[in-house]
Amino acid sequence: MWRVADTAQASFDVDDYKEFVNIQIEAGLRTVGSRHPYDDFEGEKVTLRGGADVINRELLEELNDRLEVAGIVVDEAGLTHLAYASEIASAMLKRQQADAIIAARAKIVLGAVGMVEDALTKLAQDDIVELHDERRAAMVSNLMVVLCGEKDAHPVINTGSLYQ
Repeated sequence: MWRVADTAQASFDVDDYKEFVNIQIEAGLRTVGSRHPYDDFEGEKVTLRGGADVINRELLEELNDRLEVAGIVVDEAGLTHLAYASEIASAMLKRQQADAIIAARAKIVLGAVGMVEDALTKLAQDDIVELHDERRAAMVSNLMVVLCGEKDAHPVINTGSLYQ
């Protein structure tokens, strides 16, 4: 939202103040937009998507600085729609999906490690089985594969001895 504060300046200092406003709005948006990343991928504190208050304040200041010469004051400025350009939208969607998969996998692994620790502790406490280092490592490996795998486990029946 903008208004003409000084009509003489708006009439005499620029050829067409409405066109001047449109040009300065686009330039101001580009300037503020280039200062901040769209999303928080590298740990930035202010992003275009997540820092609306800061971005809107910067945009308001930028536009008032640019339009002061024409006697125009911006009372309110803000981003109403923010989207990736079509040429990079699919790449960014893949990146978001990859981030979600990594976060899910990390949670699965963390849960599986806890379950394996609990299983080993319970087996030792209840004297169910005595596991030597090699058997313990094999059990940990097998449990992690079963708990972290995407497919159902298929049991293998051992008909021989574990030790030969």
